[in-house]
Amino acid sequence: MADCIFCKIINNEIPSRKVYEDDDILAFLDLTQVTPGHTLVIPKKHVADIFELDEVLAATVASKIPTIAKAIKHSNPAIKGMNIINNNGTLAYQSVFHSHIHILPRYDEQDDFSIHFGDHSENYTPEELDSIALTIKNKLEGY
Repeated sequence: MADCIFCKIINNEIPSRKVYEDDDILAFLDLTQVTPGHTLVIPKKHVADIFELDEVLAATVASKIPTIAKAIKHSNPAIKGMNIINNNGTLAYQSVFHSHIHILPRYDEQDDFSIHFGDHSENYTPEELDSIALTIKNKLEGY
């Protein structure tokens, strides 16, 4: 896609700091570097988000995440953990509409990054949870 910044990186029209590349995938340092080593993993084929990924491309991208994550972890002994995140859609904080996975090394509790999942279990009855699960299961039949 002509106006996609990640496609321009793939085509070497914009410089990047590549950490991994093969025929299907590119991994490079995110310019924001939320934490040192913050890396993006992208398919070379332009797809906007998870909803456009087919199973083969998704499996190809996902298969390299552990290898890249391990290399990042072993690159710095100060890394104590790691977040692996995929944002889809503006509401979910996706800012570049070329599917990508963030690998965020974590060093300590003062990192400039936080994910907090509140416990909302008291807001749902077992019947409501059953209904949600059944609705999702039924939608899987079409895929």
